[in-house]
Amino acid sequence: MPIDAEAPDSDAEEGRWCAARRLHVLDYLQSALVAHGRVGEDPAWYLCPYVSLWAVESMKAPGWVGWWVIAGDCPTDIVTCDGDRTPRSALRDFASRWREAAPLLARGQQHPEFVIGNPDSASELAPLLSARAGLLDKFASDDAIWRDLGI
Repeated sequence: MPIDAEAPDSDAEEGRWCAARRLHVLDYLQSALVAHGRVGEDPAWYLCPYVSLWAVESMKAPGWVGWWVIAGDCPTDIVTCDGDRTPRSALRDFASRWREAAPLLARGQQHPEFVIGNPDSASELAPLLSARAGLLDKFASDDAIWRDLGI
């Protein structure tokens, strides 16, 4: 999962990339059997063509984000949205989760509270997951990114 994709040449290509990620998120939610409301038409935050973060509406609290789903050049994953309901906090949550899981995967174990990746490729996933956690931390810590978004 190296970040080696080229940046899109046009807004149309970026739109197609986002639309494809949204479809992937919808498939992921269906395969994970997550009962949910609406999924944003556009990502809540993204860096095309690398990573996208999607707000998923809660069924228990319509109109509110219940989950965040991350997709792109990283494992597709989901976290519950609670407390700080911003995309920035969601990136921090994914980074923390992946940082906890990486050393376990390196030993061929899964995290006791969630499953990520295919157990057959756990040793390959571990260093990549750790690297992605570091990148997500950098993105979440970059005030310039969030200042422009008003977050």
